[in-house]
Amino acid sequence: MSGRRTVLVTGCDGGIGRALVAGFAAEGWSVLGTDRHDHAAVEGLDRYEVADLATGGGVAGLLEALGPIDRLDALVNNAALQVNRPLVDTDDEAWSEVFRVNLDAAFRLIRWSAPRLAATRGAIVNIGSVHAVATSPNVAAYAVSKGALVALTRTAALELAPTGVRCNAVLPGAVVTPMLLDGLVRRSDPEGASRGLGELAARTPLGRVAEPDEIVPTVLHLADGTRSGYLTGQSIVVDGGASLRLSTE
Repeated sequence: MSGRRTVLVTGCDGGIGRALVAGFAAEGWSVLGTDRHDHAAVEGLDRYEVADLATGGGVAGLLEALGPIDRLDALVNNAALQVNRPLVDTDDEAWSEVFRVNLDAAFRLIRWSAPRLAATRGAIVNIGSVHAVATSPNVAAYAVSKGALVALTRTAALELAPTGVRCNAVLPGAVVTPMLLDGLVRRSDPEGASRGLGELAARTPLGRVAEPDEIVPTVLHLADGTRSGYLTGQSIVVDGGASLRLSTE
């Protein structure tokens, strides 16, 4: 099959999403991106489609907008939503909204992309979170949804392997993104972000919080069959060693 390798990246206008788009573009991929913002000026995109994956029809609308795609070599399920509140204070709608973005959208996009990726012996990379393996209070919906995403990764890897499609997950730890900063502010006070970043860095063996572009090389490796053609069903933690401790608190 001729032409540039093509990747679809969800949540492309977020911190990690923008870094992913830039990383794929730098390696010559054609990058399709989607996010909920009407006007996303993300450098490196070849095509952008608006889709709010938190709504019931978000994925269906996205797939209709994408229409026929000549080639797809990789799907990166990066879109994510986090609700910062105690488990017992999380209402049904908040819980469901997190799952629609973090899990349901990934499932539907994997189902849609599977035959297209089989044609290129492509790959799926799910962006999970270290919260799938070691979590903190007040992010129950997020942590549970990311744990379920890891299970979906394993299941998809097993079922799609006969078609040549690989599926892996990357589990970032603390990364300096708008989502992290918003969570730190909500947990403490408007000046809490910088203090929270310092506390996270102190609890991380490597002594700092990651930048978004530090997640990109692992994703690129997993998306590229020439680098990782025998790797599937795995969840790779990229957290500076934070999950090595008994608790991330």
